[in-house]
Amino acid sequence: MSTHYSTHIGTDIAYAATLLQGGETVAIPTETVYGLAANALDEDAVTRIFVAKERPFYNPLIVHVPNVEAVRAIVAHIPQAALLLLERFSPGPLTVLLPKKPIVSDLVTAGLPDVAVRIPAHPVALALLRECGLPLAAPSANPFGYVSPTSAEHVLKMLAGRIPYVLDGGACDAGIESTIIGFPGGVPTVYRKGVITIAMVEAVVGPVARGSSAKPVAPGMLASHYSPHTPLIITEDVDESLQENLGKVVGLMTYNAFSELLAESRQILLCTNDDFATAARNLYAALHDMDTRGYELLIAKKLPQSGIGAAINDRLMRAALK
Repeated sequence: MSTHYSTHIGTDIAYAATLLQGGETVAIPTETVYGLAANALDEDAVTRIFVAKERPFYNPLIVHVPNVEAVRAIVAHIPQAALLLLERFSPGPLTVLLPKKPIVSDLVTAGLPDVAVRIPAHPVALALLRECGLPLAAPSANPFGYVSPTSAEHVLKMLAGRIPYVLDGGACDAGIESTIIGFPGGVPTVYRKGVITIAMVEAVVGPVARGSSAKPVAPGMLASHYSPHTPLIITEDVDESLQENLGKVVGLMTYNAFSELLAESRQILLCTNDDFATAARNLYAALHDMDTRGYELLIAKKLPQSGIGAAINDRLMRAALK
């Protein structure tokens, strides 16, 4: 199924919809990251996603739909807690794991009984979903394990020749992948942190559990993920880490203030004034940038382990594992 394409970027939603209806893959913008979309009800089309990304088939995909009615079309039922969360946070960066109908292929769910589904908030993604009339399976539009894309240019750099079209919707607003919540035994359970924080979820449905599994039950659960090619370490003490790596060509991602031990040209501030929503928005663009500079090592300052900071730290920790 491997095909070489002359990949191009554009803003033609109707053209993207035609490609998707014809079984092709299209990179699409969402408010979180760019996704590599295909008709979730067409196994051949879904297979193209795995081939283009070199993604293992044991890793499930998220299905994107335009509204709650479209969620009902592919799931067997929606628990009350899930419905409350969808009503509060959708369209938005929330993914819920719900028991799938047989119409959804086991290829999409990696053989698991639940399908991950969300309603994206990006206007281009919603317009495309309405135009094509299909539920779209869409993991991040990057080679498996590498840094997720937050611009059309990121996608083109990574997947040129592997897909026919990148639908350009500008830079992603949230910047990191959606919060994922399942409901095993009726208990709301967070499997992946995002900009919709645990505190925000608990304000709607009460206390939640934290999910873990040796086998991924949802996207984004693998220990090593979101990784740049350049080795990355995370630290709570930037200056100490810089001292320990004297003599190496180092790049630094930090927040609030630059380190005085390194030229500012070799540093990126993810945010100032503890604005961690901005840090999330800037995270992957910073990793893409840093990974092209020829550094021997990347150092990232750990954020406070709460709220959005915890979600960013989760991405950094997975990126640091090789």
